[in-house]
Amino acid sequence: MRTKSALSVLIAGALATSACGAAKTETAGGAGGCDTSKGTLVIGVIAPMSGKLSAIGLGIRNSVQLAVEQANTKCAVKGYRLRADAQDDEANPDKGAAAAQRFADDPNVVGIVGSYNSGVARAIQPKIAASKLLQISPGNTDPVLSRGAAFVKAPKRTYDNYFRVVGTDDLQGPFNARYMVEHEGKKRIAIITDGKAVGENSATQFALEARRLGARIVIREKVNENDSDFSSVLTKVKALKPEAIYVGSEYHVAGPLSKQAKDLGLSVPISGTDGLFDPQFIALGGKDGDVATSVGAPIEKLDTGKAFVAAYKAKNFSDGYGGFGAFAYDAANVVVTSVGKVTANAAWTGELDQRNKLNEQVQAYKTDAGANGVIGFDQYGDSVNKMFTVYQVTSGAWKDVLSDQYEAK
Repeated sequence: MRTKSALSVLIAGALATSACGAAKTETAGGAGGCDTSKGTLVIGVIAPMSGKLSAIGLGIRNSVQLAVEQANTKCAVKGYRLRADAQDDEANPDKGAAAAQRFADDPNVVGIVGSYNSGVARAIQPKIAASKLLQISPGNTDPVLSRGAAFVKAPKRTYDNYFRVVGTDDLQGPFNARYMVEHEGKKRIAIITDGKAVGENSATQFALEARRLGARIVIREKVNENDSDFSSVLTKVKALKPEAIYVGSEYHVAGPLSKQAKDLGLSVPISGTDGLFDPQFIALGGKDGDVATSVGAPIEKLDTGKAFVAAYKAKNFSDGYGGFGAFAYDAANVVVTSVGKVTANAAWTGELDQRNKLNEQVQAYKTDAGANGVIGFDQYGDSVNKMFTVYQVTSGAWKDVLSDQYEAK
């Protein structure tokens, strides 16, 4: 279902050419005064820019565009102009895989920032494995993507070209449980999931930690992510008198579910992970007291994040950066920096050995000056930044109440 030192005045030069189709958006940053004689290199973006999750996907797209424009202004990749090519996956694995295949077949594409949905990433990974095309996700939280199906007892990296800049569900689920049980005092908890892998995984990890802390899972039910009426499931849940409901899904399910629970007289907090953390959750029915944990710390409060926020707002995008825009910005800057090193002594060809060298540069990447602070990757390609934040709906808006690094217990 979410890392830069202070930046100076932004973006001189010609910016932002956009060509929009039903499932494609292309943006170009200016490179005034830079040597671009070696041509153009492309950073692909795969995200849900239409449909129920468009508020997240558009923030991802715009944030990558911002990073590309800044890179071109600073002549970050000597001899080249960078361009962002954003593809709308509509949160559909098949569409995401098709976009990834097109990127993999294009030698000018240096990497992909995306996808947001873990289910889409599962479809993308095998498509680009042979080409070794770099993929850095700003939003995937499914641990299987980096450590395999046996990630708990026998973690094994399957794709050495896959990285992510966010924490995973096997950390976020327990982090959420600790808050609900230890801080909110909830001892009887119901779980409702949408059946998708990421929601199921986070719910399972939540349940394990909640039980370890002495709470009881009174019921676990499934709904369909396309459902709009949750009354039958909520009636079953209400009969067991839970003190909270953990929802393993995203805001388009959890928001209406929260409202319908309240309308049924089940006025208990809804809790979930980063898929809930969006203003749309509240717009769709999320109520005061509902909780979401999300990756990272509040971007507006981080010294390193304030520059990103200011730069994004200065661009006057029609859409907000959302919960994952800053992570997409950081992911794009990892690509930019790493490509700059690979091309410092050799022209980019897009051949297999060069893509492997790019992946090696990303593996070695480390900074404490990303928009979200520390950026770096462990042996599985997972983020070394284990910061999570608890947000609660207060007076009709999300308010951060606790940020901390996850520690295994």
